[in-house]
Amino acid sequence: MSEEYEDVDVPEQIAVRMQKREQLLKHSAAYPVSLPITNTIEATKAHYPNLEADIATGDVVGVAGRIMFLRNTGKLCFATLQSGTGERIQAMISLDKAGQEQLDSWKELVDLGDHVFVEGEVITSKRGELSVLATKWLMAAKTLRPLPNLHNELGEEFRVRHRYIDLIVRDRAREVVKIRSEVMQSIRSTFANRAFMEVETPMLQVMHGGASARPFKTHSNAFDTELFLRIAPELFLKRAVVGGLERVFEVNRNFRNEGADRTHSPEFAMLEAYEAYGDYNTMMDLTQELIQNAAMDVLGTHVVELEDGTVNDLSGSWSRVSMYESLSEASGVKVTPDTSLADLKKMATKAGIEIDHPLHGKYVEELWEHFVKPGLAKPTFVMDFPVDTSPLTRDHRTKEAVVEKWDLYINGFEQATGYSELVDPVVQRERFVAQAALGATGDPEAMKLDEEFLKALEFGMPPSGGMGLGIDRLLMALTGLGIRETILFPLVK
Repeated sequence: MSEEYEDVDVPEQIAVRMQKREQLLKHSAAYPVSLPITNTIEATKAHYPNLEADIATGDVVGVAGRIMFLRNTGKLCFATLQSGTGERIQAMISLDKAGQEQLDSWKELVDLGDHVFVEGEVITSKRGELSVLATKWLMAAKTLRPLPNLHNELGEEFRVRHRYIDLIVRDRAREVVKIRSEVMQSIRSTFANRAFMEVETPMLQVMHGGASARPFKTHSNAFDTELFLRIAPELFLKRAVVGGLERVFEVNRNFRNEGADRTHSPEFAMLEAYEAYGDYNTMMDLTQELIQNAAMDVLGTHVVELEDGTVNDLSGSWSRVSMYESLSEASGVKVTPDTSLADLKKMATKAGIEIDHPLHGKYVEELWEHFVKPGLAKPTFVMDFPVDTSPLTRDHRTKEAVVEKWDLYINGFEQATGYSELVDPVVQRERFVAQAALGATGDPEAMKLDEEFLKALEFGMPPSGGMGLGIDRLLMALTGLGIRETILFPLVK
């Protein structure tokens, strides 16, 4: 369904509903502050799970919900009431039980989509449907706009732009929100079991850092200074480790002023964690545990069926491959940290890769994405990155010109990244200076020389491992949905 639904008879329907609102305001209320609710729809259904048809329980309840189906006949009206979880129960308004005045006002004032309260006996209809045979009803909230045709499927663009409608009419939309909530509970539980502490760090920063990305800029009137929406919480979380908080994590928002597509959003949810006396190996173990626990806790399995019917097998121990070695194997050309920039440029040109960058590592990573990434079917940790593209990462303990960094790919998408953290303030300064030089040549993603962070490192940061996990992408891995479907209210223009 497209936006056009809003143009079909909507003004006329709004006018009619506005008149009904006015009538309600004259005699009762269109938007009461409270209602005599005694039971939820969920609790009522749970209490009477297996009643036979045409049964009167003698129990009286007061429930409220949104009308998703409405049928008015002579002396008996039917409505299906839906709760916020999607549970439904039938309401019956009869002349016999409710009286003429209540029946007439129901027919005159109630529309599809309204929130209503009904009070009456719990029964089953002759068809066996659990129902509330109302003795009275009240308007809970009068809707002024009609719901879309519930028999037609909503288009993706419409769902994204009108998520509140999507949540009303589509079970899957509510289910994804529930999955996300339960995933976050699982993640926090895993961290609690490992004695990690959850912290919060600034989203407005005087200097952006912690990742290579183009930031959003703003201006603080109070401080009369330029500020940046954070691209990553890394540099502040490392300050926390310097301060003695040896196991910390944060789940919050990052902002990157870059493109938007099925896998990228300018605003996204990110988990980052740091463990003193850990390294990139311990972070791989932690990341696998976080994701596998989330899948088992929420979905009850490590073998996850996706929206399109395919399967993500998250079970077992995940593969770990070297970036340089896997690139060499897939391309048929031996690529090492010593491979010249000229040779890498030739490889890129031959492969049809458009790139113009002064760094060896950028070419290696682009070539790897071209030759290796498409063949990654199962979860895979890609390890040991070029040093010049990883300025916050410790040099590899045995390999020259690479760093102890990994990226995790699930179902072909980058899911997470992890480091053995660079804690030597002298080397870190050298890396920042090199990044500043790139920035001076016009690289908008280059990191700045962050003196405050360097000062913190000079007070001593213990050897540490760190990781970052995209929450929105984790939901993609568990559902098979695009990123705009896993974010409750994604940015749209």
